[in-house]
Amino acid sequence: MLQSISHNSVGKSDVVAFKLADQDFCIDIGLVREIRGWTPTTMLPHAPDYVKGVINLRGSVVTVIDLSARLGFGAATPSHRHVVIIAMHAGRIVGLLADLVSDILPINDDHIQAVPDIASNPAREFIVGMITLDDGRILRKIDLAQLLPAAHGVDA
Repeated sequence: MLQSISHNSVGKSDVVAFKLADQDFCIDIGLVREIRGWTPTTMLPHAPDYVKGVINLRGSVVTVIDLSARLGFGAATPSHRHVVIIAMHAGRIVGLLADLVSDILPINDDHIQAVPDIASNPAREFIVGMITLDDGRILRKIDLAQLLPAAHGVDA
């Protein structure tokens, strides 16, 4: 399904929209390799609290990040309804735990607005832009470079 969708003409790109704690977020579709159902992870001792553990992805060990915990909404309690978005950024493969994937949307780059300066919002450092949709929803576009700092040992 995702293989047929890629970047559109200049100034447009596609995003994968997903939900976390009843909030809407997205990442560039070019970063997404696949979307999988939740499977239990193997815990890692002394890992940051937002690391759910690791999974075996066709012979590769992949770290699974709890996006809800990482963005300050509290740890998720994964169930069969949750999904793991397998993404690649800067040569790193990581699983992103989300409540559900809601859409794959084409976005005009000029519709991406700056993030309001809200000092009390702990997720602000991970958000690169805001996208207002026709149905009234606002998507927050996640910056994987900020979400996956090398200093935290999140490499897969």
